[in-house]
Formats: sequence, C-alpha cells, structure tokens
Amino acid sequence: MCGIVGFTGKYVNRRAIVKKMQDRIIHRGPDGQNSYVDEEVALGHVRLSIIDIQGGIQPMQNEDDRLTVVFNGEIYNYRELQMELIAMGHHFRSCSDTEVLLHGYEAWGTELMDHLRGMFAFVIWDRKQRKLFGARDFFGIKPLYYTLMGGELMFASEIKAFLDHPYFKKELNEERLADYMTFGCVPGTETMFKNVFKLAPGHYFEFENGVMTITQYYQAAFHPDREKSFEAFRDELETVIGESIRAHEVADVEVGCFLSSGVDSSYVASQLASHQQINTYSVGFADARYDESTDAAKLAEDLNVTNYRAIIDADDYFASLPKAQYYLDEPLGNPSANSLWHLCQLAGEDLKVVLSGEGADEMFGGYCVYQEPLALEKYQRLPLFLRKRFANTAKKLPDFKGKNFLIRGSQTVEERYIGNSNVYKMGEREQYLKKHYEARTPQYYTRPFYEKAINYDNITKMQFLDIHGWMVQEILLKADKMSMAHSLELRVPYLDRKIFDLACTIPTRYRVSKENTKLLFRAVAGKNLDQKTARRRKKAFPLPLGEWIRQDKYYGMIRGAFTSATAERFFETDQLVELLDNHRRGKRLCLSKIWIVYSFIVWYEKFF
Repeated sequence: MCGIVGFTGKYVNRRAIVKKMQDRIIHRGPDGQNSYVDEEVALGHVRLSIIDIQGGIQPMQNEDDRLTVVFNGEIYNYRELQMELIAMGHHFRSCSDTEVLLHGYEAWGTELMDHLRGMFAFVIWDRKQRKLFGARDFFGIKPLYYTLMGGELMFASEIKAFLDHPYFKKELNEERLADYMTFGCVPGTETMFKNVFKLAPGHYFEFENGVMTITQYYQAAFHPDREKSFEAFRDELETVIGESIRAHEVADVEVGCFLSSGVDSSYVASQLASHQQINTYSVGFADARYDESTDAAKLAEDLNVTNYRAIIDADDYFASLPKAQYYLDEPLGNPSANSLWHLCQLAGEDLKVVLSGEGADEMFGGYCVYQEPLALEKYQRLPLFLRKRFANTAKKLPDFKGKNFLIRGSQTVEERYIGNSNVYKMGEREQYLKKHYEARTPQYYTRPFYEKAINYDNITKMQFLDIHGWMVQEILLKADKMSMAHSLELRVPYLDRKIFDLACTIPTRYRVSKENTKLLFRAVAGKNLDQKTARRRKKAFPLPLGEWIRQDKYYGMIRGAFTSATAERFFETDQLVELLDNHRRGKRLCLSKIWIVYSFIVWYEKFF
C-alpha cells in the first residue's frame, strides 16, 4: 500500500514541490519515497513495501521509458495477468503487481480496467502522447483526489498533499455544509475543499492538452437468478468467498485480521485460521456495558488464534479526535472512526497488512433497515391518500409508538431512504445554520442511483444506494484513512469483483427476511462458526459516547467548541448549546446531531 501525488505544469522547483507533497503523506508509505519529473509532469510515490519488496520501487517505467506509473493498492490477479502478458511478448523486470499495470496499459489501453481484480488508484503518464490516465477501483476502496487550477492538474491519495503545492488555493466549500449536516459526510464527488474532487468508484480519467475527461468503466448492478436453489447459492458463495480471502492473503509480509463479535470479520478470521497461525485485533471500552471485545477474545480462543485488544476510555477517545479528523481529510461525523483509529494503531504496531469485514453488509444485505420494506408491506396496500392523511395527522401529535411507522409508510422508498445516515432533515438544519445556503435536497444525490435501480424491489434499491453512497462516503473513507494513518494496509476481501458477480444474482428472499438479514451469507458462515456468531443480528457499533458527553469534562469541551469563534461563524450557537443541554438532561437523545457539528468544528480548526 502506498500514497501517490502528482501534477502537471512547468513550475519552478517542481522536484522540491513534489517532495513536500510526498512528505505530507509519508504515513502512507514510510518504507521509501521516489519521484519522476520531466518537462511536463511531476509524479511522486511513498511506499509501504508489501509485495516484491526489493523490485517494486515506484514510480515505475516500461522498457522504453514511455510510460511511468504511480500506484496505490493491490492487484490480486497480477500473477495470472503477468503470465498472459508474457505470452503476448511482454518482458517483466520485477515480480510486482505494479508492472502489470504498465504492460497491461500497453496491451489493452483503457480496456485494462476489464482485466483487473483488486483495490487500486493509479495514474500513468504517457510521455509520447503527453497524456495522463488515472483510475479508481470498482467499489472505491482506495481514494483518488484531484483538482484543476490554472488549467493544470493536481492529484493525490489525500487532499492534504495539495496544501504543499504553491499554486493550490485552499478554500472552504461552504455551500456543502448543509449537505454534510444531513449525511454526516460530504456526499457525491465534491469535498469540503472548494474545487477538490473525488474520482468516483469505477471511473477513469484522461488528462490531455489541459482537458479532463472522465469515463465510467464499471457499474455495480443487480440481476437476480430466481431459479437457483438456496443450497446451490450457499455452496457457490462459500467457494468464491474462500477464493477471495486466499487472494487477499498474498503478501511478502505477515497478514493479520481485525476481529469483532460480528459474523463478517469472524468468518474472515476463521478462514485464515484454518491453515495458519494469525494475530487478530479487537477494540473495546473500559465500560463493560459497551465492550464487545470480550466476545471477540472468546471467539479467538475458539479459533485458536492470538487476540490483542485495545481498551479505550473517554480520555483516549477524545484525545484522538483531532488527529483522526486531520487524517480523514474530509469532515466525518461517524463516531466509529475514532474507535477504528485506536484499532489500527494497535495493529500497526505489529503488522503492515490486516484483513477486515467491510462491505459484507452492502454485498449481502446486512443492515437491519433493509427489513423495513417487509414491515411496511401490508400497510402500504392501503390507498396512498389514506396513508398520507394518517401521516399528516401523526406529524401534528406528540411522539407516540408507531408515529414514525405511519409517516414512513406514507412515503416511497425514494422519499424516505437516503442511506444509513440521515441526521439533520431538510428544514431542520437551517435552524442551526448561521447562513442561508443554496442547499441541495438529499434526493439530489440519491436520485441518479434510484433512477438506475428503477426496476429493482425496494430492498435491492436500498442496497444499491448504499453500495454507491454510504459504503464509499463513510465506510471505505474511514477504513482507508484510519489504517493508512498508521502505515497499515487494510484489505477487504468481501469487496471483490468476483464475489459481487455472484452476490448481485442472489434473490432478495435469500438476502433479507423479517427474521434476519444477510441470510445466505449467514448460512455459509454457519458451516464454519458457531450458530450464535453466525446468526448474531447486525448492531450499530456500541459506544458509550452518549454517556460521556453528559459528564462535566466532555460536556464542557463540546460546549466550548459550540460557543467558539468557529461555531459563531457557521452556526446558531444558542441552538447548538440547547441541543447539547437537552441531551445532557436526557430530554432528547441528540448524539448524532451533536457529534456531526462537533466533528466539523474540530476538522475546520485543523485545516483552516
């Protein structure tokens, strides 16, 4: 795993500029850094040595030095591609997966993307055509940011690298603050830095003669096979997941595994432990009521693997927040990011590579909210006008059991579901914002995906949206940034192209029922894990944060932020303090709303 930077333009001291950009993200690759500079481009690379430790140095060039590549990620089928390219007459000088990209681009051009299996963000400079070609993997596991300033292109694995380019103009993308308050992140391809963008998953770009062209090369889509039996699916899924895990084990260094009490990471650990001794890593809390790491330790004992635990308290958690927000680059209001920070810190003391369970919920239908269409099914047989009338009446009444059911039951899935995070609602966020922004509705971001999913059932629509939204914007963002902050490569074997080729054919009834979620995957896991672990329902990451911020110390810390000059600039501070006080008194549970604003303030003060 590595970090990449680069830019075009005939600036003075380009080698010094690219060196400063590399130094800014040296945590992504402390094992070495190199650069390539010619009359038109500068490319930089920082390396975390994992495959072909001696021969995989980047930037790497082909035989005639026409092509130069910088690459972050892993190509899991690189050995098969290498043999295929050798048969076509290509000559390799290393055993690294990086060189496959060079020869693959020589052989197939932009169709290279159809041949790859892995997680990646890379950029190739074609000196003859004077063109940059860059790509991001199918699901957005690895990040790639870019900006166009003065007609020139800058790109990097992390936004903070741009801060060291003398012609980068650092500005807050303030118009997106309202969107952030709803989603807890910056949705879409924009970031909270003005004119800085994320290359979307499954896309590549070509930059030539000052013109940027972006093309989608992959679209995750569902087409269920309703003829195949549950048992046939189960056996096939077991085979393809096992093969993916073996592919993700390939490394010239030790590989470990994260382990929670959930079925996803537990199954990965069980597969690794079936043929080797591994180290596993878990995170928990000093408050035993929220600590699931003891369950993980018990599972590790059953699997006969070593387990290390990071047990954190409130002081640990709050101390890590400024560091986490800095390394995230983009403000993120998900409280689990800080827990992941400590988990990665623990694993990074021993290893360079860990496997984790991200992506299984989106792939196989694991979130409990996916059961909502089944719960609403009978009610939604009533005429729409009647359901609307019930909902309008319910909105005017004080809270009562079933109120949310009546309101949501009057809406289509496109209206009610914008993803796993929906914190400040439209109309509500304006109550807390100082300025009036030309705010976009949540549907501005979700509509393009729902339009592509128009023929899917409601559960599949929700799953499709989360694969393209929540998973990319929150789950994979924090997975990459928190791990790389500690020079740790985090691999996600469930987010594999071959797994999705099968997962997208699983009928909805094999994914979700009223009783449970991720049905087919749990059946696979149940062949290797105890039934309690295999059937354990999906739970939000347990965290005592809501209780912590009622304590004087942390209440005072957040209240200070909510009345600071930064808060005064963006927010109605009296409203924020009232929100915090209501939570403290137990009048209203406002944790998500509090944490999203507090995280933004901490992030803003780190960068601005």
